Amino acid sequence: MPSVLVVEDDQFVRSALIRHLTEASHTVRSVGTALEALREVAHFRFDVVILDLGLPDLDGSEALKMLRGITDVPVIIATARDDESEIVRLLNDGADDYLTKPFSVEHLAARMAAVLRRSRASEGGSASPRVIRVGGLSIDPLRRRAELDGADLDLTRREFDLLTFLAGRPGVVVPRKELLAEVWQQSYGDDQTIDVHLSWLRRKLGETAARPRYLHTLRGVGVKLQPPATPPEQPA
Repeated sequence: MPSVLVVEDDQFVRSALIRHLTEASHTVRSVGTALEALREVAHFRFDVVILDLGLPDLDGSEALKMLRGITDVPVIIATARDDESEIVRLLNDGADDYLTKPFSVEHLAARMAAVLRRSRASEGGSASPRVIRVGGLSIDPLRRRAELDGADLDLTRREFDLLTFLAGRPGVVVPRKELLAEVWQQSYGDDQTIDVHLSWLRRKLGETAARPRYLHTLRGVGVKLQPPATPPEQPA
């Protein structure tokens, strides 16, 4: 039975979400402020958090960053804001999905199901102790740690999942549609979301789209991860 934390200060919306989620056999806890949400995730284990942005004590975007500092629980943003740049920023800051208010119960249920499938698939895959090594990259799915040339990489949940998925298929061009399905657990979506995560991942790998080392984009086809070419040995 999935456990859900609803972070919503509007009592009417909050009550409606609690009712519908409970009817759908979810275990639900709810709070109305960001600080209460932080206390909840510090003391209880949740399968997903539904986070409103317009909270009275702290903007939801700041609350998201603080949540990501203490937990990897999947977070779905529920917001009346529809600015594309802000939505992309929230996804980059660690949100797993977002819904623009008003939304239907069916829409919320579908998004939650997708996020939960992805989370369970990630946990199931992490049972394998195999460490993935591609060039100077070392990725430990069990401990969710990644290193580049022996140095730890500070990756968000989504960046780690994206890097792990691509590293598990070195040299294979992965279509964007497959990335959405396997990493984001979505059958459709905006390519810009992938581009933003690839851009931040490249920055942490010390490369750019113009000068790739590991991540190579094939325009109109997809993305592949392959180790840098080894320079030829100089004659003695």
